Amino acid sequence: MKKGIHPENYRQVVFKDMSNEEIFISRSTINAKETIEVDGVTYPLVKLEITSASHPFYTGKQTLVDTAGRVDKFMSRYAKRGQPKK
Repeated sequence: MKKGIHPENYRQVVFKDMSNEEIFISRSTINAKETIEVDGVTYPLVKLEITSASHPFYTGKQTLVDTAGRVDKFMSRYAKRGQPKK
């Protein structure tokens, strides 16, 4: 391996799934503006819209996670495309 090309600032970071409030801790170099306290320890916080804890492929549940009305917006935009032409 080449020396000096890999980041040196690996640290523990909390990733939070905003659709179901699930959190997990992993090592990362990502920059975070917020922090969160978990079990008395303060970690950098990265908020995610969807993770393996809420994605239908991994959970086996076919539920729509609607963040900021995006699903409704998509449905209203493309609802007429699947209908037969008159």
